[in-house]
Amino acid sequence: MRVYVDTSVIGGCCDEEFSFWSLKLFEEFRNELKTMLSSELTLQELEQAPDNIKCILNRFTAEQIEIIPITFQVLRLAESYVYEHAVGKGSIADAQHIAAATVARVDVVASWNFKHIVNLRRIQLYNAVNLKQGYSVIDIRTPREIVNEEDL
Repeated sequence: MRVYVDTSVIGGCCDEEFSFWSLKLFEEFRNELKTMLSSELTLQELEQAPDNIKCILNRFTAEQIEIIPITFQVLRLAESYVYEHAVGKGSIADAQHIAAATVARVDVVASWNFKHIVNLRRIQLYNAVNLKQGYSVIDIRTPREIVNEEDL
């Protein structure tokens, strides 16, 4: 399974409420049960993060993380999400995360962002735009919904 992780999942490793599930997902990446993808946008956002969050991705080799470039195609799709009111202009970075994952054809996006990403109405709007533009629908879930619970 190819899983796109946004910045909230990485930060979730250091958050009392989300750490168990974020760390469990990263353990599955480390054990090669799932493939981790992220984007150049995530790396840019992490530059502003505290050191304990910045270092989380450093535990993985370049071969263990596929970094999706923010191309014109990604930017154009993100702008379509804004145009179609999936998110407002102030949430363009959230739209770019979804667009990067869509263009890369991931199996699922992992996020703790309930306002702009893991939100049923927004997911429906993202997918309406994706279908209109010739992309596949995208599944968006929390890490808790993605990890293999039979291992718990």
